[in-house]
Amino acid sequence: MTYGAETWTPTVDLIHKFKVAQRAMERAMLGVSLRDRIRNDEIRRRTKVTDINQRISKLKSQWAGHVCRGTDVVGRWLEAAG
Repeated sequence: MTYGAETWTPTVDLIHKFKVAQRAMERAMLGVSLRDRIRNDEIRRRTKVTDINQRISKLKSQWAGHVCRGTDVVGRWLEAAG
């Protein structure tokens, strides 16, 4: 779900859509339906899955560190531009 998240701009709407999708996947993993009325924090405790927003933030910071450690960053941008 987070493939390429390093380059995304995380808008409020996008984060909300990812959270909804993640909760649906976690419910499917546990075989729980919305009618069972189990709270999201209880589902998260059972699955032990990292919150999608935290994961995207971590990926973005790792990517920023990777880019900062690179040498000749300007030269790469100029090559990519044409």
